[in-house]
Order: sequence, then C-alpha cells, then structure tokens
Amino acid sequence: MVIILFIAYFFYGLQPNAAASDAKSVQFKIIKGEGLKIISARLSQWSLIKSISVFKFYSLLSGRAQKFQPGVYELSPEMSIPQIMNLLTSSGKNEATVVLQEGMTLKDFDKILSQAGVIKEGTLINFPVKKLASDYQFLNYANSLEGFLFPDTYRFRFDSSPEEVLGRLLDNFKSKAWPLLAEKQNWYDFLIIASFLEREVPDFNDRQIVAGILLNRLKKGMPLQIDATISYAKCNGGFKDCSELAVTKKDLNLSSVYNTYGRLGLTPTPISNPGEAAIKAAVTPQNSPYWYYLSEAKTKETIFSKTLEEHNRNRVKFL
Repeated sequence: MVIILFIAYFFYGLQPNAAASDAKSVQFKIIKGEGLKIISARLSQWSLIKSISVFKFYSLLSGRAQKFQPGVYELSPEMSIPQIMNLLTSSGKNEATVVLQEGMTLKDFDKILSQAGVIKEGTLINFPVKKLASDYQFLNYANSLEGFLFPDTYRFRFDSSPEEVLGRLLDNFKSKAWPLLAEKQNWYDFLIIASFLEREVPDFNDRQIVAGILLNRLKKGMPLQIDATISYAKCNGGFKDCSELAVTKKDLNLSSVYNTYGRLGLTPTPISNPGEAAIKAAVTPQNSPYWYYLSEAKTKETIFSKTLEEHNRNRVKFL
C-alpha cells in the first residue's frame, strides 16, 4: 500500500503545476556550479514544480542530476518535470533563451537582452543603423532600428556581439516580414502603421479595419489620434515596466513628434516591433464606414464609430 501511494505521489509530482497555471513564464537562470539542491529549491520558489523531492528523485532516476547546463531558460508552470529536465540538461552551455514579444520596442529588447546577460545595456540602442545597411538594404530608408527587430524566441550566447544579435533579429525580419512589405512602394509607412496596430488592436480583422481608418485619415488630412504614440513618447521609447502608459487629457498637448493628436501624419519611426500578423493586417487594409475607434477598457474589444458624436458617446460608455 505504501509503495502504491509513493508511486501515485511520484507521478502526480511529475505533472505540470496546475495550481500555478495562471502564472506567467519566467526567465530561469542556472549559474555555473549550481547543483541539484539549489536548482530544485529555486524551481519550487518560482512555483515551477510541485515537489522538490519528486524533482530530485526524477533527476537521480533519469541520470541527469549532474548534467544541468548554465544558461537562462524560459520556463512555465504548465511544463512537466520531464519537460523542464530536458530543457535544463540538453541545451548548449552558456546560452540564454530570450522571448522578445510583439509590441515591445528597441529599448525594451535592449533591456531584456542585457538582463539575460546576452549584451551590455545600451548596446542595441546606440548601435549605428547605417553600419548594417549594406547587408540589409531596407535599413537605408530608416534612421532607427525600431520596427525591424522581429519578435520571436531566440537562443543567444552570453556576451554576444551586437552584430551577432542584430543579425539574428534582422535575418528573421528579412525572411518573415520583408516579403509582406517589399511590394509596397511606401512600405515604411505600412511598417509604422503595423507598429500602431500591434500596440492598440488585438484582433486581426479589427486591425485591418483600423488600418483602413488610419489610411483614410491620412488622405483626408485628419490627425491619427493614437494613444500608443503618446505613451511611446512619455515612456521615452520603452513600454516595459513603464508606469506612464496611461494617456490623460493633459498628455494630448504633449510636445513631441510622436504626438499624433497634435501633429498630422505618421510618426517618424515605428513605435514598436510588430509581429507578422500585425504587418499582414497593415498591408491588407479594409474599407469600412468607420472613422473612429477605441479599445474597451476591460475586454480590449475594439469599438468602432462612424461619427465623432458616436465616438464621444462610446468614450463615455466604454472608457
């Protein structure tokens, strides 16, 4: 009976930590020289495993207790102990797994990569764009790397060179994003619009409608009035951990080239690094009878309006 209970407890402990299923993924770092005791304790501290004893026993049983590799790993409570073990023992030495999410900025990426030990802080922000233009011709039309760093999950060596890191990100942009933009004569405008959509509109079909609204506003000489551009200015180009994301009435008078309430036309650069879906939506805009939109505060649903009066009523109702 005791053996049966132990086997049941063991297999229960191997399963994902369902109790922490709402927790976000974490960057879990193993430093060279750390052993099973320290690693298992920190996994439990981050609620990544149910049982320290089961993790230790499985490590010994699988023969991997001495095979943990230094590095930074993206782990989730939804992963089982065997999945975690496979990742922590089979990855290359001195590497970091880094998740660069859609809608983050150049400054955000620089911060994430520096915190993971891949680069020194400020490396990407201060890198001269023109130095890469010979290998990536689309950079000849830009004064900033903003918008060109393709969001994805990457593995980098610790203390990588900026050329190595940027090469990976730009190669990804070239293979996944550039084919969508290359046929557009004013492709950079569409990249900028895609960066707006990535920050403001979650649904693909809604993004296409909003892209159509923005293009119609540009043709008519109307201000674009995009809150995310003001947030970008207030947060000095970095959304991650910024406490000033919310836009107030006072902010609408902000003196900035990124204030699309006070200035006509597009912003000088993208305001984020959009993913493939946002770029697809930007280059396939849909005509509609709408001229205004807003995001419902709780659900983030996009609410469309045909007239300014209707839009103002929706602002009172949904915001």
